[in-house]
Amino acid sequence: MKTRLQLCELEDLPWFPQAIREGMQDFLRFMITRLNTYEPALPQLQQLLEHTQQRHITDLCSGAGGGIAPLRQELSKRIGASVQVTLTDLYPNVEAYEYLRKGSSGTISFIPEPVDCTAVPASMRGVRTIFSSFHHFPPPVAKAILQDAVDKRAAIGVFEGAKKSWGEMLLLWLLFPVVILLVTPFIRPFKLSRLFFTYIIPLIPLGIIWDGTVSLLRIYPPKLLERMVEQLQAPHYTWQTGRTGSGLGKHVIYLIGYPTAQGTSS
Repeated sequence: MKTRLQLCELEDLPWFPQAIREGMQDFLRFMITRLNTYEPALPQLQQLLEHTQQRHITDLCSGAGGGIAPLRQELSKRIGASVQVTLTDLYPNVEAYEYLRKGSSGTISFIPEPVDCTAVPASMRGVRTIFSSFHHFPPPVAKAILQDAVDKRAAIGVFEGAKKSWGEMLLLWLLFPVVILLVTPFIRPFKLSRLFFTYIIPLIPLGIIWDGTVSLLRIYPPKLLERMVEQLQAPHYTWQTGRTGSGLGKHVIYLIGYPTAQGTSS
């Protein structure tokens, strides 16, 4: 999968029912957290925080906040200081964010109002991150997200938890339908709507399989990310992109960028 197709994910549609969207996001959060999918990206995240001397992450397009809790804990250990995280999204999953806030003793907070990742308010400080969501955006919008970070002198890290391979596609089609049915009762916070739209009217499983298929086809491989940053107006910025990790559920494609010594980060 060296190319990219701009197809349509159900989650992107404004009219898509919020109960189904949140059910899909909650499953993704559960799996990413259980598999610790983004563990291989810890060195890149640590680099962003240490280079910019930041201890705060503003997470964009958070979905249900998948994997952010263990990442925050491990980064705090590595840096030797408490890392704070603020979750944001255009369609905030407030119930999931509140669940994470309580479980983190307040070190994870959230913005309950919609946040546009192409025009992040200047008041939202810290290193910006995007996990499992950058592929949603066509190239002009994706470049606008990066350019907004550059214009506001903010460090940014983009992470996709996938190798982008046909093997992953096969696992998605054959294994995930069974996994969804098995793990749904254990996803928290508990929601009757999640059970109903999984076992009675299986819209959540169908949505997960469809959006998962489209996601793999939409993910930007490192070469395309390299070309994208070459087109930015980004003087005095350092960019790195590549792949990291190995093993089932442990592959990450990443892009990180931060101001060099000539500028200061937000």
